[in-house]
Amino acid sequence: MLTTIKKLSSIYMRLVLPSSSSSTFLSFGSSISVFTPPRGTQFLRLNFRFRTMASHVVGYPRMGPKRELKFALESFWDGKSNSEDLEKVAADLRSSIWKQMADAGIKYIPSNTFSYYDQVLDTTAMLGAVPPRYGWNGGEIGFDVYFPMARGNASVPAMEMTKWFDTNYHYIVPELGPDVKFSYASHKAVSEYKEAKSLGIDTVPVLVGPVSFLLLSKAAKGVEKSFPLLSLIEKILPVYKEVIAELKAAGASWIQFDEPTLVKDLDSHQLQAFSHTYSELESSLSGLNVLIETYFADVPAEAFKTVTSLKCVTALGFDLVRGSKNLDLIKSGFPSEKYLFAGVVDGRNIWANDLASSLSTLQALENLVGKDKLVVSTSCSLLHTAVDLMNETRLDEEIKSWLAFAAQKLIEVNALAKALAGQKDEAVFSANAAARTSRKSSPRVTNGAVQKAAAALKGSDHRRATTVCARLESQQKKLSLPALPTTTIGSFPQTLELRKVRREYKANKISEEDYVKYITEEISKVVKLQEDLDIDVLVHGEPERNDMVEYFGEQLSGFAFTANGWVQSYGSRCVKPPIIYGDVSCPKPMTVFWSSRAQSMSKRPMKGMLTGPVTILNWSFVRDDQPRFETCYQIALAIKDEVEDLEKAGINVIQIDEAALREGLPLRKSEEAFYLNWAVHSFRITNCGVQDTTQIHTHMCYSNFNDIIHSIIDMDADVITIENSRSDEKLLSVFREGVKYGAGIGPGVYDIHSPRIPSTEEIADRISKMLAVLDTNILWVNPDCGLKTRKYTEVKPALSNMVAAAKLLRDQLASTK
Repeated sequence: MLTTIKKLSSIYMRLVLPSSSSSTFLSFGSSISVFTPPRGTQFLRLNFRFRTMASHVVGYPRMGPKRELKFALESFWDGKSNSEDLEKVAADLRSSIWKQMADAGIKYIPSNTFSYYDQVLDTTAMLGAVPPRYGWNGGEIGFDVYFPMARGNASVPAMEMTKWFDTNYHYIVPELGPDVKFSYASHKAVSEYKEAKSLGIDTVPVLVGPVSFLLLSKAAKGVEKSFPLLSLIEKILPVYKEVIAELKAAGASWIQFDEPTLVKDLDSHQLQAFSHTYSELESSLSGLNVLIETYFADVPAEAFKTVTSLKCVTALGFDLVRGSKNLDLIKSGFPSEKYLFAGVVDGRNIWANDLASSLSTLQALENLVGKDKLVVSTSCSLLHTAVDLMNETRLDEEIKSWLAFAAQKLIEVNALAKALAGQKDEAVFSANAAARTSRKSSPRVTNGAVQKAAAALKGSDHRRATTVCARLESQQKKLSLPALPTTTIGSFPQTLELRKVRREYKANKISEEDYVKYITEEISKVVKLQEDLDIDVLVHGEPERNDMVEYFGEQLSGFAFTANGWVQSYGSRCVKPPIIYGDVSCPKPMTVFWSSRAQSMSKRPMKGMLTGPVTILNWSFVRDDQPRFETCYQIALAIKDEVEDLEKAGINVIQIDEAALREGLPLRKSEEAFYLNWAVHSFRITNCGVQDTTQIHTHMCYSNFNDIIHSIIDMDADVITIENSRSDEKLLSVFREGVKYGAGIGPGVYDIHSPRIPSTEEIADRISKMLAVLDTNILWVNPDCGLKTRKYTEVKPALSNMVAAAKLLRDQLASTK
């Protein structure tokens, strides 16, 4: 039986692993033999041709299988290449992606999902909604305006960046107001449609829908926060009409509007905006097939009623993976004249699809909407998953057989579409079933001791014994910090040389002794720099860490890792999420060695740096065979062991980052309380056993925290550092409205995701605004986030100005007293 499973799994792996290399397993579009097996091995040989079925993909990763776009962007930003070089890399990637989808048998192939930075920023450019500070005077928007909007420059700050719904992707928030003059200023959507057409590929151009665009925007600086953004709909629709007209003239037959805000809790006025908008666009859309795509959750009943009633809409796309209630809504009544794009292949995770279950769902839907009206699709854009499993040559073969990355998900979509059309490939389905059986029965997935320990957590809320005020008093006696203490968030710049040393050590090209010596010297430099700058609470800079989640996952049981499983987070920044495939535990201390060594270099407090359980969970590809909270509790217990090991080693300040806590918040209000309860509880588990004199910090970034401030307080951390500057100090408004916060807090005083260096006066002004709403004895001074992605030439002057600003305010406070 085991031999049969291995054979079938091997077939499935080869069927779903397309490659452009000379050792291609499948050459789509022609009749071929699948592969030549190793000598002495018996496998099936299959001959077939992929046919184009009713299949669709919402979107696809942009970075490239080896992060080609990332390196091209950073080369351009560093002045090492020109715009033509960047555009050539981008064109090659787009061409490759479109051809890959066509070869995989996808019928409805999206275009305009590629972006040099972010699709919402692309829409802002399309509408000519450029904030005045960027000095744009009209005409087609080029890189000279586009990139400063995203990244800022020496003279102007970047636009705000925040999380895209409940993902780890970040979008650039449009800044709008009554005086914005909209105009058609970027023809990217039309250009890319024509580009694909010139390659012989007819695509479906994708636009961020006009209503979602406005709902995802914010009032510009100087505009009343209560300004009704939806009042701008009449001003942006003329631009959308121009784009639609050009797409029709270019030969487009379909157009996709992404309207993901339809899954949120919308009021009647917001729902009416959808009805009004698409009614206004009806004549412009005449002659086009119109798809409205939703994703990330189920659509509320009223929103479903609204969107299914839109006359000009030909097709509707629903997430049937995370949108558990969408099936019931469709069964209750789906318009007979519309197409249903059924999102059954998960765009948010990397587990192989349960093809048999998905096919059963599709067959049930086929009976409801009709065979000719059903299209197999992904649940959302594949932007949120890794690119191609073929690039993973060192991943454990058993675990690899359980996975499907974006390239493999294309094949899953096509396999389901073929099966629905009566051309089911039994070998593919059998191999898929075998791989799923292997995963379910594998002993490496389950650890009885871990499950028992996690189950025992339910009897307590795991709070520390004393109040935060009492703890801060004990900690101050031990740490003797000045007013407005300065610190950084954790990481310092990672140079090319440092990354090279880590790679060589991992590849056994340098000895452990040489590696330890190099990292120790790097830490020593960072410690000395902070002492020279007169920073109060130090960090060791994290030179030994590749990623704040992967570093811990590599030392925890139940995790697997990829070599090229990169996923875009923002701009050129990519992350490589670990894969949580089994029960999690901490076999031995993970950070004590380096934290202790760093503390021995200075008499100042040295923060122990850990990633919190909720962030590890939300920034990983998580197992889908048990509830997420159970996995989170297991991680919390592992981090608890590490916190206590650090305390025993003499580390008096320990930071447990929960950068992604807000990110995991469900999109529906009715589900928020349950999530926040177990997420906050998980954090408290990590540090409930430490002494009052041990100061627990946490850090959060790039999300809207105002609506969960009470849950943040309930985390019961001693100090929280939190992003503030890039979002125009939005966080401070919650304190102006009367929320009392008794723990230490450090709203970020400058944006680290921009190369711009803020002046001492600018930072001092920010601190003064904070002091207007926060008590002096709880306020900390720190950057928005870690410094890993910056250069030392930017970090040194920025931190110097930050410390100078803190001292300036201390002097002013002292003189006032």
